[in-house]
Amino acid sequence: MRVAVAILAVFASVAVTIDATVYFKEQFQDGDAWKSRWLVSEHKSDYGEWKLTAGKFYGDAEADKGLQTSQDARFYALSSRFEPFSNEGKSLVVQFTVKHEQKIDCGGGYVKIFPADLDQAAMHGDSQYYIMFGPDICGYSTKKVHVIFNYKGKNHLIKKEIKCKDDELTHLYTLILNPDQTYEVKINNEKVESGTLEDDWDILPPKTVKDPEAKKPEDWDDRAKIDDPTDTKPEDWEKPENIPDPDAKIPEDWDVDMDGEWEPPMIPNPEYQGEWKAKQIDNPDYKGAWVHPEIDNPEYTADAAIYKFDNIGVLGLDLWQVKSGTIFDNFLIGDDIKEAEEFGNETWGATKEPEKKMKDAQEEEERKAREEEEKSKKDTADDEGDEDEDDEPEEEDDDSPMEEEEGEDPKKDKDEFDCCASSH
Repeated sequence: MRVAVAILAVFASVAVTIDATVYFKEQFQDGDAWKSRWLVSEHKSDYGEWKLTAGKFYGDAEADKGLQTSQDARFYALSSRFEPFSNEGKSLVVQFTVKHEQKIDCGGGYVKIFPADLDQAAMHGDSQYYIMFGPDICGYSTKKVHVIFNYKGKNHLIKKEIKCKDDELTHLYTLILNPDQTYEVKINNEKVESGTLEDDWDILPPKTVKDPEAKKPEDWDDRAKIDDPTDTKPEDWEKPENIPDPDAKIPEDWDVDMDGEWEPPMIPNPEYQGEWKAKQIDNPDYKGAWVHPEIDNPEYTADAAIYKFDNIGVLGLDLWQVKSGTIFDNFLIGDDIKEAEEFGNETWGATKEPEKKMKDAQEEEERKAREEEEKSKKDTADDEGDEDEDDEPEEEDDDSPMEEEEGEDPKKDKDEFDCCASSH
């Protein structure tokens, strides 16, 4: 019996493996051969150029090679075609890695999934797509993950805010779309958001709407508390807010004719109790907050195939970047969630730690170099200061005898000096 169970388990495992399909995978491990699989759009003549590189820091010099944006302030439009398929009745998984090693300030890091009939040579920002997914950063206010679905020709943005990673390391982004109309977004193989297509997108009209015929009854009392009708204001309640200062005295130099009638300054009244308000009691007629009745929306029609795209066939990178340097790699489009997770662990998971270690080491070297440069500048400045002091001319001694002018009688000068001294 145990043998039979084991055999069944093996067959089940094989069946899962056979059923799983990878429609597109790209790791850029064959040098410049990627250029035969990817096509740059000709819609504009000044699209930014791509280069194959692992970047300034990496976990593996070969495995981490990907396509990098290389020109600042450019639009980029690049796509790759694969065998068309439909995701009807099965999950759709879109996954890739992004590294903003340039510390991006404004630019996209997302992908678009297009219908197979896309003209790749004419692809541009307004080309209709099925799905747009991935990080988008612009300044401090926009740091989010886009999840946009096209339904009947209209693009619908997710209503939730999903924060993306904004550091300079490589990160793994995964979108899972299921045939039960649920979805999941993962970053670095960890779930960050999930839900249903109907709840988190305004793809379909709402199932119900407020009844236009319904109105709040005139006698509907929605006050939870009311004034106590038996409560009355005390007779001594009314006290002025401010009173004359009883300790104030008229100044001795006060002149009524000049200064007018003297009045003492006002001070807060310690007996002032504020505006009187009756005590609150529970309202015996309270009916609660009135809720507007809803009716079935006549414009709503259920659709169990919102998730379905019939002719998936192109993956594109259609984006704008102010500061270039983003590296895209490890693309995967398939229908098996587990396989995508394992692929992520084998790629991003295997190199993330070495990549961070290399980046940290580079930053430490740069820090040391800056310190040495600052120290060198300071030492140079100090040395120049010392040289300036050494070059300063010595001041003449005012008390030293004046140099004898040519042709003058030294004795005469001495006699004149003595004469002057004696006259004082």
